[in-house]
Amino acid sequence: MNSTPEQTQVMVDEVLSGNNQAFRGIIDANERLVRQIVYRILPNDADREDVCQDVFLKVYQNLATFQFNSKLSTWIGRIAYNTALNHLEKKKVPLVADSVDEETTADQWPDITDITEDFAESRDLSVKLAGEIDELPVMYGTILSLFHLQDMQYGEIADILSLPIGTVKNYLFRARRMLRERLMQKFTAEDLCL
Repeated sequence: MNSTPEQTQVMVDEVLSGNNQAFRGIIDANERLVRQIVYRILPNDADREDVCQDVFLKVYQNLATFQFNSKLSTWIGRIAYNTALNHLEKKKVPLVADSVDEETTADQWPDITDITEDFAESRDLSVKLAGEIDELPVMYGTILSLFHLQDMQYGEIADILSLPIGTVKNYLFRARRMLRERLMQKFTAEDLCL
């Protein structure tokens, strides 16, 4: 949601005064973000829909506690993340892979920004990329999606995930590295339009 703090304040005030249409606006502006987070974390379609609905119920119930210390979308993203995590914890799924070398610095990892842009231009390739992102550890896929698909900044992602910015950067680079390796193993350069 790209609104000024004043516009956000007005919208929140309208929702709190009972304007359901204003809340519908909040849902419409943040539905893609919520789905992006929840769908990256939860593998089951039925669970995904239930959790998305639960997220917006929590947003509505807790809107009066929003302090305007961050963007409304960041606050909603955090609710989505925590709600999905709480659901996932019941299934004991790991969020981060242990197989990445901790000594490797972010500057040493390859950048796949160009690859992701090429994939976005083609629906077939986008489907392949989405499938490979889904196979990444939950945390890596979530950060990669928020950064590249939601165009969020490191700070916003850090706020949503309750992680230090440095950790977000490291996880993003690890995710890129893992994704690149997966893509190179499964697809030819021609498939990837390289």
